[in-house]
Amino acid sequence: MELAQKDRPQRLGILLSGRGSNFLAIAESIRAGKLPGVEIAVVISNVADAPGLAAARELGLATAVFESKGRKRAEHDADVAACLRARGVDLVCLAGYMRLLSPEFVAAFPNRILNIHPSLLPAFPGLEAQEQAFAHGVKVAGCTVHFVDEELDHGAIIVQRAIEVLESDDAHSLARRILAEEHIAYSEAIARVASGDWEIRGRRYVKAGNKGTRE
Repeated sequence: MELAQKDRPQRLGILLSGRGSNFLAIAESIRAGKLPGVEIAVVISNVADAPGLAAARELGLATAVFESKGRKRAEHDADVAACLRARGVDLVCLAGYMRLLSPEFVAAFPNRILNIHPSLLPAFPGLEAQEQAFAHGVKVAGCTVHFVDEELDHGAIIVQRAIEVLESDDAHSLARRILAEEHIAYSEAIARVASGDWEIRGRRYVKAGNKGTRE
Protein backbone atom coordinates (compact mmCIF):
# COMPACT_ATOMS: atom_id res chain seq x y z
CA MET A 1 0.00 0.00 0.00
CA GLU A 2 1.63 3.24 -1.16
CA LEU A 3 0.61 6.23 0.95
CA ALA A 4 2.92 8.92 -0.37
CA GLN A 5 6.13 9.50 -2.23
CA LYS A 6 9.09 8.02 -0.40
CA ASP A 7 11.15 11.18 -0.95
CA ARG A 8 9.02 13.24 1.42
CA PRO A 9 7.75 12.75 4.99
CA GLN A 10 4.45 11.08 5.67
CA ARG A 11 2.18 13.88 6.85
CA LEU A 12 -0.25 13.24 9.71
CA GLY A 13 -3.50 15.03 10.39
CA ILE A 14 -4.48 14.69 14.05
CA LEU A 15 -8.16 15.00 15.04
CA LEU A 16 -8.96 15.49 18.72
CA SER A 17 -11.70 16.78 21.00
CA GLY A 18 -10.02 16.87 24.41
CA ARG A 19 -6.62 16.83 26.07
CA GLY A 20 -4.98 14.76 23.33
CA SER A 21 -2.68 12.51 25.36
CA ASN A 22 -2.30 10.13 22.43
CA PHE A 23 -1.48 13.06 20.16
CA LEU A 24 1.23 14.16 22.59
CA ALA A 25 2.64 10.62 22.67
CA ILE A 26 2.80 10.62 18.86
CA ALA A 27 4.47 14.04 18.85
CA GLU A 28 7.04 12.80 21.39
CA SER A 29 7.76 9.70 19.30
CA ILE A 30 8.45 11.94 16.30
CA ARG A 31 10.67 14.25 18.39
CA ALA A 32 12.60 11.27 19.76
CA GLY A 33 13.25 9.87 16.28
CA LYS A 34 11.05 6.84 16.79
CA LEU A 35 8.93 7.71 13.73
CA PRO A 36 11.48 8.67 11.07
CA GLY A 37 9.98 10.13 7.93
CA VAL A 38 6.77 11.15 9.70
CA GLU A 39 5.62 14.66 10.59
CA ILE A 40 2.45 16.26 11.95
CA ALA A 41 0.94 18.54 9.31
CA VAL A 42 -2.03 19.86 11.31
CA VAL A 43 -3.97 19.30 14.52
CA ILE A 44 -7.73 19.81 14.13
CA SER A 45 -10.44 19.95 16.79
CA ASN A 46 -14.19 20.28 16.82
CA VAL A 47 -13.91 21.98 20.25
CA ALA A 48 -12.41 25.46 20.29
CA ASP A 49 -10.99 25.24 23.82
CA ALA A 50 -9.72 21.65 23.63
CA PRO A 51 -6.54 21.39 25.74
CA GLY A 52 -4.93 19.37 22.96
CA LEU A 53 -5.10 22.39 20.67
CA ALA A 54 -3.27 24.55 23.19
CA ALA A 55 -0.61 21.84 23.51
CA ALA A 56 -0.22 21.70 19.73
CA ARG A 57 0.28 25.45 19.53
CA GLU A 58 2.92 25.28 22.27
CA LEU A 59 4.75 22.74 20.10
CA GLY A 60 4.59 25.14 17.14
CA LEU A 61 2.25 22.96 15.11
CA ALA A 62 -0.42 24.21 12.73
CA THR A 63 -3.92 23.98 14.20
CA ALA A 64 -7.48 24.46 12.99
CA VAL A 65 -10.90 24.54 14.64
CA PHE A 66 -14.15 23.45 13.02
CA GLU A 67 -16.79 23.55 15.73
CA SER A 68 -19.34 20.81 15.25
CA LYS A 69 -22.12 21.92 17.57
CA GLY A 70 -25.26 22.78 15.64
CA ARG A 71 -23.84 21.75 12.27
CA LYS A 72 -24.84 18.90 9.98
CA ARG A 73 -22.29 16.11 10.15
CA ALA A 74 -21.64 15.96 6.41
CA GLU A 75 -21.08 19.72 6.14
CA HIS A 76 -18.75 19.78 9.11
CA ASP A 77 -16.78 16.79 7.87
CA ALA A 78 -16.44 18.35 4.41
CA ASP A 79 -14.70 21.34 5.98
CA VAL A 80 -12.34 19.10 7.96
CA ALA A 81 -11.55 17.01 4.87
CA ALA A 82 -10.79 20.14 2.86
CA CYS A 83 -8.36 21.31 5.52
CA LEU A 84 -6.61 17.94 5.58
CA ARG A 85 -6.24 17.97 1.81
CA ALA A 86 -4.93 21.54 1.83
CA ARG A 87 -2.25 20.47 4.32
CA GLY A 88 -1.24 17.49 2.18
CA VAL A 89 -2.17 14.94 4.83
CA ASP A 90 -1.38 11.31 4.05
CA LEU A 91 -2.73 9.68 7.20
CA VAL A 92 -5.54 10.84 9.52
CA CYS A 93 -5.16 9.89 13.19
CA LEU A 94 -8.13 10.12 15.55
CA ALA A 95 -6.83 10.91 19.04
CA GLY A 96 -9.81 11.23 21.32
CA TYR A 97 -12.00 12.66 18.56
CA MET A 98 -15.51 12.41 19.96
CA ARG A 99 -17.33 12.41 16.65
CA LEU A 100 -18.64 9.68 14.39
CA LEU A 101 -17.28 10.32 10.91
CA SER A 102 -19.65 10.64 7.98
CA PRO A 103 -19.53 7.99 5.22
CA GLU A 104 -18.32 10.70 2.84
CA PHE A 105 -15.34 11.48 5.06
CA VAL A 106 -14.38 7.83 5.40
CA ALA A 107 -14.65 7.35 1.63
CA ALA A 108 -12.39 10.37 1.06
CA PHE A 109 -9.51 8.70 2.96
CA PRO A 110 -9.80 4.96 2.28
CA ASN A 111 -7.53 2.93 4.58
CA ARG A 112 -5.92 6.21 5.63
CA ILE A 113 -7.82 6.89 8.89
CA LEU A 114 -6.56 5.34 12.12
CA ASN A 115 -8.33 5.17 15.46
CA ILE A 116 -7.30 3.86 18.86
CA HIS A 117 -9.81 2.13 21.12
CA PRO A 118 -9.26 1.13 24.78
CA SER A 119 -10.27 -2.51 24.44
CA LEU A 120 -9.20 -5.62 22.57
CA LEU A 121 -11.66 -5.32 19.73
CA PRO A 122 -14.07 -6.76 18.79
CA ALA A 123 -14.77 -6.91 22.53
CA PHE A 124 -16.35 -3.84 24.13
CA PRO A 125 -16.80 -1.36 21.27
CA GLY A 126 -18.26 2.09 21.88
CA LEU A 127 -18.02 4.33 24.91
CA GLU A 128 -16.56 3.47 28.34
CA ALA A 129 -14.83 0.36 27.04
CA GLN A 130 -12.55 0.06 30.07
CA GLU A 131 -15.52 0.20 32.42
CA GLN A 132 -17.33 -2.39 30.30
CA ALA A 133 -14.32 -4.71 30.45
CA PHE A 134 -13.89 -4.32 34.20
CA ALA A 135 -17.59 -4.87 34.88
CA HIS A 136 -17.53 -7.98 32.70
CA GLY A 137 -14.74 -9.44 34.81
CA VAL A 138 -12.21 -9.99 32.02
CA LYS A 139 -8.76 -11.27 32.98
CA VAL A 140 -7.00 -9.60 30.02
CA ALA A 141 -7.68 -6.11 28.67
CA GLY A 142 -5.85 -3.74 26.36
CA CYS A 143 -6.11 -1.46 23.35
CA THR A 144 -6.50 -1.67 19.60
CA VAL A 145 -5.36 0.56 16.75
CA HIS A 146 -7.48 -0.04 13.68
CA PHE A 147 -8.44 1.44 10.35
CA VAL A 148 -11.72 3.34 10.38
CA ASP A 149 -14.59 2.21 8.20
CA GLU A 150 -18.26 3.13 8.21
CA GLU A 151 -19.07 0.94 11.23
CA LEU A 152 -18.25 1.79 14.83
CA ASP A 153 -14.89 0.40 16.04
CA HIS A 154 -14.94 -2.09 13.20
CA GLY A 155 -12.12 -1.62 10.66
CA ALA A 156 -9.13 -3.90 10.12
CA ILE A 157 -6.89 -4.22 13.17
CA ILE A 158 -3.29 -2.99 12.88
CA VAL A 159 -1.89 -3.31 16.42
CA GLN A 160 -3.17 -4.64 19.74
CA ARG A 161 -1.48 -4.51 23.14
CA ALA A 162 -2.75 -6.57 26.06
CA ILE A 163 -2.35 -6.33 29.82
CA GLU A 164 -3.39 -8.56 32.70
CA VAL A 165 -6.26 -7.26 34.82
CA LEU A 166 -4.92 -7.23 38.37
CA GLU A 167 -6.90 -8.18 41.44
CA SER A 168 -6.02 -4.74 42.81
CA ASP A 169 -7.46 -2.94 39.77
CA ASP A 170 -10.58 -0.89 39.70
CA ALA A 171 -12.06 0.64 36.55
CA HIS A 172 -9.96 3.81 36.94
CA SER A 173 -6.61 2.10 37.49
CA LEU A 174 -7.33 -0.25 34.60
CA ALA A 175 -8.08 2.72 32.34
CA ARG A 176 -4.78 4.36 33.36
CA ARG A 177 -2.79 1.25 32.60
CA ILE A 178 -4.52 0.77 29.24
CA LEU A 179 -3.77 4.39 28.36
CA ALA A 180 -0.05 3.77 28.91
CA GLU A 181 -0.28 0.94 26.35
CA GLU A 182 -2.18 3.19 23.94
CA HIS A 183 0.73 5.64 23.92
CA ILE A 184 3.00 2.85 22.70
CA ALA A 185 0.56 1.17 20.32
CA TYR A 186 -0.41 4.25 18.31
CA SER A 187 3.14 5.11 17.28
CA GLU A 188 3.79 1.46 16.45
CA ALA A 189 0.72 1.40 14.20
CA ILE A 190 1.68 4.65 12.48
CA ALA A 191 5.15 3.29 11.74
CA ARG A 192 3.65 0.15 10.22
CA VAL A 193 1.15 2.00 8.05
CA ALA A 194 3.55 4.78 7.02
CA SER A 195 6.00 2.18 5.74
CA GLY A 196 3.57 1.35 2.94
CA ASP A 197 4.66 -2.28 3.26
CA TRP A 198 1.23 -3.78 3.92
CA GLU A 199 -2.10 -4.78 2.44
CA ILE A 200 -5.59 -5.71 3.58
CA ARG A 201 -6.73 -9.28 2.96
CA GLY A 202 -10.35 -9.78 3.93
CA ARG A 203 -10.38 -8.16 7.36
CA ARG A 204 -6.70 -8.79 8.02
CA TYR A 205 -3.87 -6.27 7.97
CA VAL A 206 -0.79 -8.16 6.72
CA LYS A 207 2.73 -7.29 5.68
CA ALA A 208 3.04 -7.13 1.90
CA GLY A 209 4.48 -10.28 0.41
CA ASN A 210 3.32 -12.46 3.30
CA LYS A 211 2.40 -15.85 1.81
CA GLY A 212 -0.42 -16.56 4.27
CA THR A 213 -3.75 -17.87 3.03
CA ARG A 214 -5.85 -15.24 1.29
CA GLU A 215 -9.45 -14.86 2.42
